[in-house]
Amino acid sequence: MQELLAFEQTGQMELIPTLSSFLLCTIMSFILKAFYIRRSFSLTGKNHIGSILPILSTVVFLVILVVKSSLALSLGLVGALSIVRFRTPIKEPEELVYLFLAIAIGLGYAAGQAFITSILVLSILAIIFFFLSNKSISNVSEYNLIINWKKDSVSIQNLMDELKPFVHSIKLIRLDSSSDDSTATIMVSPNDNKFIDAVTDKVQILDDKSTISFFESRTNW
Repeated sequence: MQELLAFEQTGQMELIPTLSSFLLCTIMSFILKAFYIRRSFSLTGKNHIGSILPILSTVVFLVILVVKSSLALSLGLVGALSIVRFRTPIKEPEELVYLFLAIAIGLGYAAGQAFITSILVLSILAIIFFFLSNKSISNVSEYNLIINWKKDSVSIQNLMDELKPFVHSIKLIRLDSSSDDSTATIMVSPNDNKFIDAVTDKVQILDDKSTISFFESRTNW
């Protein structure tokens, strides 16, 4: 009976710190979610990936909380993880980094290191915000242009000359030419937001049957 009472008293003493750590873990994971959605370079699936970050952190918190006091449970977790495979379609390395940071949040708070975890996570987010986030992405965006034209009188040099006034830099990636038509893939860094309309008009003047596709250079669409 004394052992049971002692166990209950110990559990009650640990309940408040555990709930506090869980609350901080949840808050920090939602901060990470908002930060990822607003500041990441990711082009697709921000809301989808962002929505699982708080869930991932809290699940990791629960798992570590359960197994940290038992060697048997820890070994069982290793066995379970060797069977379960996560097949989340990670398209960009940055997504993996944020997922790993969400796991680290759950680990840190579950281990009782609330203060140091909060300081370090906020420091990491500050580093990303000031040095690595997309706050200046509009100034450094690069586009790949796929231009297809049919007139024999139009050369790749004509296209390059028409594009140069509207871009900071231009680079020919690929050129395919046949008796029927020609296709060029060109990487450019535009001067302003009117670039797409201006380039489309210029290419249409050279060949009214031409087609042009734009896509951000960091994707493979």
